[in-house]
Amino acid sequence: MSAELDALTVVNQLRDLAADPLNRRAIVEDQGCLPGLILFLDHPNPQVVYSALLAVRYLAECRANREKMKSELGMMLSLQNVMQKSTSPGETKLLASEIYEILQSAGKEEAEQAEAAAASCRRKAQFFLGSNNKRAKTVVLHIDGLDDSTRRSLCEEALLKIRGVISFTFQMAVKRCVVRIRSDLKADALGTAINSTKVMTAQQVVKTDDGGELIMPFQEDCEGAAAVEENIDIPDYLPEEESPSQEPDKAVTRVGSVTDGMGWLNTAANFLTRSFYW
Repeated sequence: MSAELDALTVVNQLRDLAADPLNRRAIVEDQGCLPGLILFLDHPNPQVVYSALLAVRYLAECRANREKMKSELGMMLSLQNVMQKSTSPGETKLLASEIYEILQSAGKEEAEQAEAAAASCRRKAQFFLGSNNKRAKTVVLHIDGLDDSTRRSLCEEALLKIRGVISFTFQMAVKRCVVRIRSDLKADALGTAINSTKVMTAQQVVKTDDGGELIMPFQEDCEGAAAVEENIDIPDYLPEEESPSQEPDKAVTRVGSVTDGMGWLNTAANFLTRSFYW
């Protein structure tokens, strides 16, 4: 296995571990994982950089992590480098900018942040805050047929092909996917992409005025429908057959179980310690 493939394996697994809110404090408190993610932000492989940004974005969702992440050596500078690098794809720059803004505001306006945290808790498991960046928005999908890891893989492949998709996270237990997209991308494009798998259908979950939820179907595909613009700038994740997240003895498959991922977290930390000098 090449060194680059090792880096892809580690950063993708850290991204998957960080997707579980119960793992986020442990990852940031670990001596090697956060510095390793920072170094991955300067990696020559754009897939490694984007996956590392997704992991950092998940970690920044935990407010208790933000001060430490902001003060971690090289964090803010590496985010600036990604934002300013001419070779960085647009979605990569946008995600780095969003993370930078979140960390930059850490420790300021405590009252407003406390109010925002309370509002966030009321928005059922919505991991990405739509107000942090006005150039992006959040769409919640309910996906019929999202039953296992194979179907999840198909969803990932379909969403990653859409230009304007920034990031996404799955809530397998309730068959939902929370997607961050550019403000100029129509939500219908997500439904078209999911429906194109032929084994799943997507509907949009919207909030009602009384605080409830309404599930609305997307318009049926037709011959006159606009084609979805494929994303060629952002590389795909590792194929599922190559990804360690599909190995049952290592993958984190249940939200709420911290111990499931800690063994692999130690393995990742050991890899980072062997690969870099701090």
